[in-house]
Amino acid sequence: MLLNHLSRPNVRQYGVEIRGEAVVQGEHTLYLIVEADDEGHLREFMKPFQAVGSLDIYPASTCARVVASGGCSAAMPVSEFVSAGDPEEACQKAIEAGLIVHRAHPLNCETSIPALIGGVVMPNAHFYVRNHFPIPILDPATFRLTVGGLVERPLSLSLRDLHNMPSQTLVATLECAGNGRTKFHPPIEGEKWDLGAVSTAEWTGVPLAEVLDRAGVRTGAREVLFRGADGGMVDGHSGPIRFERSLQLGHARDPDLLLAYAMNGEPLPIQHGYPVRVVVPDWYAVASVKWLTEIELVDQPFAGHYQSDKYWYEWERDGQAVREPVTLQRVRALVTEPAPGQEVRRGELAIRGVAWSGAAPIARVEISVGGGNWQEAHLVSERRRHSWQWWELISRVQEPSVVTLRARATDLAGRTQPECAEWNRLGYGNNAIHEVPVRIV
Repeated sequence: MLLNHLSRPNVRQYGVEIRGEAVVQGEHTLYLIVEADDEGHLREFMKPFQAVGSLDIYPASTCARVVASGGCSAAMPVSEFVSAGDPEEACQKAIEAGLIVHRAHPLNCETSIPALIGGVVMPNAHFYVRNHFPIPILDPATFRLTVGGLVERPLSLSLRDLHNMPSQTLVATLECAGNGRTKFHPPIEGEKWDLGAVSTAEWTGVPLAEVLDRAGVRTGAREVLFRGADGGMVDGHSGPIRFERSLQLGHARDPDLLLAYAMNGEPLPIQHGYPVRVVVPDWYAVASVKWLTEIELVDQPFAGHYQSDKYWYEWERDGQAVREPVTLQRVRALVTEPAPGQEVRRGELAIRGVAWSGAAPIARVEISVGGGNWQEAHLVSERRRHSWQWWELISRVQEPSVVTLRARATDLAGRTQPECAEWNRLGYGNNAIHEVPVRIV
């Protein structure tokens, strides 16, 4: 009788759908995952089971939703300022794209090192994601970017206004300042990035200088403040805050700074700042504010949470606290091939990877195989000012063993990767020489 009751035609009559079923082997226990719009319909369907035993019904959620909400009984988080996207859906898309998810809410995930192998740019779906708050949903039809403060002509720009302005396209590498945080010892609190919080894209948008010129910067303005639509609660603040960052006016006038509305030839994906974000080439990506809604010219150094409390190198030297703001990306090379622990046949060994620096283009990449002398790798294609550089080296290893491949980069400004990056309290800028063990067979 119960088997007939579980038949698909009969189930549909009750307005429910069975998503999964299982019987515990050796026990009289049946588990069902059932989808229903109304609990009353579900209880009516389950009456025959209740007549022959006990019945328990629990509201269910997917694993992604439980993680995104912060726990089994926690409510789904909401944005403090604008409507937010579904964290579960965003997390699921990241998983399906092959990203390594560190946190579902706010969504933070890195690109796997093998996925870095390829062309000049990273496909949008595989580009790493860094958020501090829920992902805001902005309506492109009503979107406005306001430009105010110390300006002659305050602006309120629609998305169409921006598209009608002179545009520029730029290939630039963005990297989270915490990339490599897991490599610091002792461990440091914060997002547990390995080495994949870096990606490169082709960005298209309006030069920031164009917008500043249209607004007319008044005498006395010292900094340009960028305010995103995302926000929420953070420790140390009694109320919600917005994500805000500023740049000194001189830097903001750099012709390569963009208000980007396209990424790799497509509209910005929502997780990367749709409809408009700032792109600050060569700086760590915290400066590239996403979901940009306001630009304000100010006459004082900005002291917001993500400007003065976070994103500083903090060391203790000679008993004194020393601080330095996080700005330019540090020079770094990564081995993308072979993978750590990979078995490689003895003989010819192809070693490939990427390198980048915020200070200057890459001058050279050097490889040490099994503790041997440094060998200079071949730089693939021309040097690029704002994006990573591919490189390769063909070496030989004749004896079976486990060898360690080491890669270090030097840029045209003379900066070279250190053996070990100096430990700092918040875990930023770890650009130590990359080491990859491989097994020669």
